[in-house]
Amino acid sequence: MRAEKQEVIKRLNYIEGHLKGIRKMVDEDKYCVDILRQTYAVRKAIEKLESLILENHLQTCVPEGIISGKADVVIDELVQLYNLAGNR
Repeated sequence: MRAEKQEVIKRLNYIEGHLKGIRKMVDEDKYCVDILRQTYAVRKAIEKLESLILENHLQTCVPEGIISGKADVVIDELVQLYNLAGNR
């Protein structure tokens, strides 16, 4: 989990830095298309972050929850995540 956490932190720092850059572009009245390209890059970075977190969850928390007798809760959470992802 340690390596995964470090990767999550790294990606969050990247996203945060990118957002600050977008704010600066807006403050400086940069060309709209350039700003939109950057917002697209942030969206993709967030999607990668979500995938990383979800993969870790599926490999660790889900099996642990099922083994500990909480399969119903785990399945409910997965259905909720599935429904959230479907509403994009």
